Amino acid sequence: MGFFDREVRSSFDRMFDLNRDGALDPAEQAFQMDFITRDMEEQDDIDDEDELDLDDLEDMDPDERREALEDTGYDPDDFDFDGDDSDDDF
Repeated sequence: MGFFDREVRSSFDRMFDLNRDGALDPAEQAFQMDFITRDMEEQDDIDDEDELDLDDLEDMDPDERREALEDTGYDPDDFDFDGDDSDDDF
């Protein structure tokens, strides 16, 4: 076991113990860290795609706004925008 090696502690560690010697050497630890950070980056990208910018919503016409809100899982009827003609049926 080398100076920078660390003992395998969990099944997650075991997944990266490529040479099955019971310890993670620096290269195996780097693979593990890359796996963790890449997963976090992908999750951030997914979260960013689902967000709506209120300025963008205000610039949309009522039909586009309704569709954008529905696509992200919001109920368009819960929002009230100034100048929205869609509820003028009274």
